[in-house]
Formats: sequence, C-alpha cells, structure tokens
Amino acid sequence: MQRERMNKKKSSQVHCISSHDHILMMASTSKHIPEIRLYKAWKGNNRFFCGGRLIFGPDVNSLFLTSFLIGAPALTFCIRMLVWIQKDDPIFNYTVLTSAFILTLLVFTFLFLTSARDPGIIPRNKTSVNLEDGSNSSLTQSMEWVNNKTPHLKIPRTKDVFVNGYTIKVKFCETCLLYRPPRASHCSICNNCVQRFDHHCPWVGQCIAHRNYPVFICFISTSTLLCIYIFALSWINLIRQPGRLWSTMSHDIISVILIIYSFVSIWFVGGLTIFHVYLMSTNQTTYENFRSRYDKKENPYKRGLLKNVKEVLFAKIPPSQLDLRAMVPEEDDGSEYESEYSSSIRYDNEKGGKLPKRVSPEKLNLDNIDISNEYKTAKDDASSELDPSFFSSQHRNDPL
Repeated sequence: MQRERMNKKKSSQVHCISSHDHILMMASTSKHIPEIRLYKAWKGNNRFFCGGRLIFGPDVNSLFLTSFLIGAPALTFCIRMLVWIQKDDPIFNYTVLTSAFILTLLVFTFLFLTSARDPGIIPRNKTSVNLEDGSNSSLTQSMEWVNNKTPHLKIPRTKDVFVNGYTIKVKFCETCLLYRPPRASHCSICNNCVQRFDHHCPWVGQCIAHRNYPVFICFISTSTLLCIYIFALSWINLIRQPGRLWSTMSHDIISVILIIYSFVSIWFVGGLTIFHVYLMSTNQTTYENFRSRYDKKENPYKRGLLKNVKEVLFAKIPPSQLDLRAMVPEEDDGSEYESEYSSSIRYDNEKGGKLPKRVSPEKLNLDNIDISNEYKTAKDDASSELDPSFFSSQHRNDPL
C-alpha cells in the first residue's frame, strides 16, 4: 500500500510539472514577437532587391532609361565596327572594337555600383532625444524651437559647432529624430538623412553622397570617354570614305546619327564631369555650390587641390551603418511615428558628409546632454536610442 501511494504521488508530481512546463511554454509562445528583416520594416522610400542586399532609390525604374541611352548607341557602334573592320586596316581593327566593348562594360559597372549601394544613410532614432543637464563650450543652441511634433520636448532647431575654427550650423531632423552631422542632409525623395549629401540623381535612381560619390565620378567620366570615343571614330570613318563628305554622309546615316548623338551627350555628360572635377578640387558638394554656401565665407573643408581630390576621390570608403538583413521585431518598425513624422513632409536641410580626420572628435560631439536643463520638459526616466554615427563611445571618452 505504501509503495502504491508513493507511485501515485510521483505520478501526480510528474503531471503537475508537465502541466507547469506546458503553461510556461504557452506563455512564452504567446509573448513571442515574430521577426522580419530590417529592410522589410524600413521607414524610408528605398526599394530593395536580393533580400535587402541591394538598396536603390524610389525612382530606380529610371535605370532602364539610362541603360538604354548608354547601351543602344554603344551596341550600334560595335555592330557598325564589325562592318568597318577590314583586313590589315591600321585604324579599324579588332583592337578598336575591343576598346569600345571594355569602355561600355566599365560604364555599366560604375552605373550599377552607384545605384545599388548604400550612399551613406544615417540610421534614424526610434524615439525622441532625451535632454539632460550638461554643457559643452564648443556648442551653442538657437532659441528657435522644433515645432509641436515633439510636444514633450523643447529641442533647439539648430546647433552651432566649431570645425577648424569655423562655425558650422547643424539642424535637428524631425523625421529621423537626430541632429544631422555637418554636411549631412535629409533627402526628401528617399526620406533618409545621408552623410555628405551631394544630390539625388534621377538618372541613377539614387542619392549621390559619401559612400558612392567616387564611383559616381568614375561613371560620368567613363561615360564621357565613351561618347568622345564613338564621336571621334565615327567621324574618322566618314572622312576616310572616298567621295565628297556630304555624299558620304547621305549614304552612311548610322554614322551621322552616332556623331550627332555623341556630340550632344558630350556637352551634357562632359559638362557634368568638369563641374564635379571643380567641386572635388574645392571640396564642395553640389548642394553647397548651388546655395552659394562659401561665396561670402571660407570653406572650412578646403585643404588644397591635391588633398581635396585625395580626400574626396581616394579616401577609404567607410562601411555601411545599415545591416538591412538583420532580424528585428515585426512591430518595431517605427510605425508609431508615421502620423507625427510623415514622409510626405519635405524639409529644406543641410547637405552633407564626413568631417575631415584632422578635426578633433570632442568638437564634433553633438550629444543632446549638452542642452541646458531649462530646455527640458521630458520626464527624467525618458530613454532614447541615439544615432550610432554621431554618439559613439569613442567621442564620449576623448579627452578635452
């Protein structure tokens, strides 16, 4: 009898334990939040392909038009070259055809690299910044407040930071909830803050900024070379043919079309290339130049011709701050800010990029703790997720 009672007791204990485990398992299952890839929860207007490995602007369809405008004349020229090539011809031989093919391949390669890579997007904050006591002698705030989109906080719309002895004004982005670094801007087309923003190019369907500016320069430069190449060889073909030039042109319409098309393209693409060579030599962005930013004051980023070109074109491209294939909670997509920080709002923002290495990090620390307590209206236990591009531990620990 005693053994029977012990067996029943053990059986009831096992049943209780298994029931308890089942309840815990059900509770944990009910609390489990499904996760999705970050690019699927992206709040910007970008379009993604290959599972978030490729990032484009919302106007990525313009790439088809750009590819046609490049590929159609290049293909026509290559086919025409096959007709022009003659045995023992010192000019029109397979070397010329191969060169045209390589140039065309380079143009498309640089076009793809410009369009499909992260231009330097700054991750946005998910919550409003937390303002605490603090001070920083290198920072001053404006007395103009951000509007009622952050009703629990009074945040200065701009801050002044000192760069190489010059005062640079940075703005608070109400969409991304962060102070943009100097030379950064919020692109109203892609709805992202981007480092060293130059412009949004509709021909490549992407922002041109810190991480893709060098390949963009290579793209427009090789496009110019391809246009000059087709223009020159098409003219040589007409001149070499016997008879009067007008008669030859009437019989070789394809060469005439290629000459006219490439000539017009040289003016547009070549002019754009020359303009950006000038911007590189003076260390400006397109936005800064169009706004006449440095007409009446010194450019704090100007370092001399060779150093400017090296910094802009040959500097090491920093890694992307985005891990678009990372898993995030499905409900944690920032949708709670959709009504307050709508992407339909267009802002007039600073344009931007990365500051030169010679600037001391402590002068670039725009941590929000430097805002005086008199500006603070939030609760003391408010929390914020700070922009990793701006508020790094390295900056916090730098000695004054």
